[in-house]
Amino acid sequence: MEQTYKSGFITIIGRPNVGKSTFMNRVIGQKIAIMSDKPQTTRNKIQGVLTEKDAQMIFIDTPGIHKPKHKLGDFMVKVAENTLNEVDAVMFMINAAEGYGRGDQFIIDRLQNVKNPVFLIINKIDQVHPDQLLPLIEQYKDKYNFKEIVPISALEGNNVNHLLEVLKEELPEGPQYYPEDQITDHPERFIISELIREKALQLTREEVPHSIAVVIENINPDEREKLLIQATIITERKSQKGIIIGKQGSMLKEIGVKARQDIENLLGTKVYLELWVKVQKDWRNKQHQLNEYGFTTDEY
Repeated sequence: MEQTYKSGFITIIGRPNVGKSTFMNRVIGQKIAIMSDKPQTTRNKIQGVLTEKDAQMIFIDTPGIHKPKHKLGDFMVKVAENTLNEVDAVMFMINAAEGYGRGDQFIIDRLQNVKNPVFLIINKIDQVHPDQLLPLIEQYKDKYNFKEIVPISALEGNNVNHLLEVLKEELPEGPQYYPEDQITDHPERFIISELIREKALQLTREEVPHSIAVVIENINPDEREKLLIQATIITERKSQKGIIIGKQGSMLKEIGVKARQDIENLLGTKVYLELWVKVQKDWRNKQHQLNEYGFTTDEY
């Protein structure tokens, strides 16, 4: 008897910083979503493609759903909410260590009109004692009729394979949407810009909030048989520009070194990375600049 092939789209939603990008990178096996311990790291829909012999799962890592404070925040929440009824299944991810909060209720309220199955994924179980899980599960059971509740650790890999089997069961029969060696639908330029932004966020820690964007100006082979990548880091204030550049350019150099390593791993080739820093005051509230930097809801 011929085995049926299953395929479908699964969106991952949740409050900021619950581990959505960590999960995505683990199941895809390569870094396509940036990770930071700061909230609202993901700003756009990032699709990761997992192809197995009997199924293809397309995961959509969305920005964390939160109460917006600026136009960029509005965009991020729209992106997340607009995926809910366009997919075959929804993963609502929570942080086991944080437990139930008002932000979770904000999301649960938005799930009330979702017709597709919703799975509650309790992530970061490596950070809590097993005895804490049962009360948490019972608490969430009372809030929404979840298809299934699955505890995992995306970082350690605990129970992730079981979750993939559970999700696969839910998918309809369908075609292989992407070639088996394709892991994302995003162009390389987008992922390169995200890898640079990740390093800027990680290295500047609390000094620079999420008011930075990265624009790829140019990608070309150069005479040294390396790929020349030129990019601009956009900030909102001169003080942030100074922090990103650092004393005698030390911070910018470190951002470049660490980003280049990830980009070379992604592309499988040597890279020469040139970075500049530019101030665009209050860009997160200016629609033309949001459009210019790729944050537009037109496609939704």
